[in-house]
Order: sequence, then C-alpha cells, then structure tokens
Amino acid sequence: MPPSNKSHIRKEEWERRLHDVHISRNDLNRLVMDYLVIEGYKTAAEEFSREADLSPSVDLESIESRMNIREALQRGDVAEAITRVNDLNPEILDMNPALYFRLQQQKLIEFIRQGRIQEALEFAQEELAPRGEENPEFLSELEKTMALLAFESSPLAPPAIAELLSPGQRLKTASAVNAAILESLSQAKEAKLVGMLKLMSWGASMLEEKADFPKLDVIEGTFN
Repeated sequence: MPPSNKSHIRKEEWERRLHDVHISRNDLNRLVMDYLVIEGYKTAAEEFSREADLSPSVDLESIESRMNIREALQRGDVAEAITRVNDLNPEILDMNPALYFRLQQQKLIEFIRQGRIQEALEFAQEELAPRGEENPEFLSELEKTMALLAFESSPLAPPAIAELLSPGQRLKTASAVNAAILESLSQAKEAKLVGMLKLMSWGASMLEEKADFPKLDVIEGTFN
C-alpha cells in the first residue's frame, strides 16, 4: 500500500489553532438568541434576552403563535393548526399549495390512525384526489398514504409507508409549517447555528481528504 500523502495534525496543535480564533461574546449571544427564536423557545428566549442584555430581532409573542400551531400538529389536530395558520396569515396557505396539500395529507393520516376509514376514504376522494390529478407529486404522496389502508398495522408494511404513522411524520409536517411561517415573517427558515454546523461538517469532510485531524463529537463536545 503506497504511503499516505495526508498531513497529520496533532490534537494539541488543533486545539491551539481553535483557541487562536476570536469570537466575540456578543456574536455568540446572538447565535443563541437566533436559535431560541427560530426553534420557538419563547420562555428561554425571554430569560436569555434579560441575562445577555440582548434585544431579540422579532416580537417574542409571535413565537407563541408558531408553537401553538406546532403543538396542534404534534398531537394530530390538523384542523386547529390550519385555523391558526389562517388566523396568523391566510396568504401562507393560499400561496403555498404544496404546504396545504401536506397538511391535508396529514389530516388523512390522522383519520387512518384513528380507524375512521370511511371518513378517510371520503376525505381523500373529495379533498386530495382532485389535487393529485393536477400534480403528479401530490398523486404519488396520496397513493403512498392510501397504502396505509392495505397494510394497517402489519409489520410487513414497507418503511416508507409505515413511517407515515410515526411521530416523526407529524414533526416533519410541523417543521414545514414553521418554516413557511418564518418565511412569511421575513425570517430565516433555519437557525444560523444549525447552518453553521452543516457548514462545519462539510468543511471537515473536505479537509479529511487532505489531512488527518481530531474529529469533533458534537454530542459530547469533545475531540477524538
């Protein structure tokens, strides 16, 4: 095996380089505040605002509206979520047919979850089928959802079908709605801290092609 051309960076050297990078306390505080606001931690954002003497970029009361919508979706109450979104800004769903379809799809999933099969069939035929005829992507999603009726709670259901009944499906729908609301408020859809972690991961993968260096365990906050 030919010798590696990669350079090697020792842990001590890597940590020294990191310590040489100056990041102001104010920048760190703004990153934390941005994360709390985007993810909807109103109480934490209020407390952090006082502790850090930092004014949030948005009215913190708007966070509560987003979180009420998220909570409604996470407990399966799609009708309440739609009502709250329309109360907040009716243009969000009017201007985003894909998001509205996703909410209606989630409503269909909840009917099936509750065993309300006749209502599920009628809802799919009246509300979703016409939209599926207009959009092949919608039709594919509708067919996948209706496949739940064939498999019910069978362990033989394909993962792509079974996951529709998982808590993660509700979370995905809630996240999509949250992102749309943030966009309507001219806010970023994703916390800057999350974007920075993605960028860091990409940078590490690029560097790994040329050098061996200590890898950061994000969960533990340590290098290995």
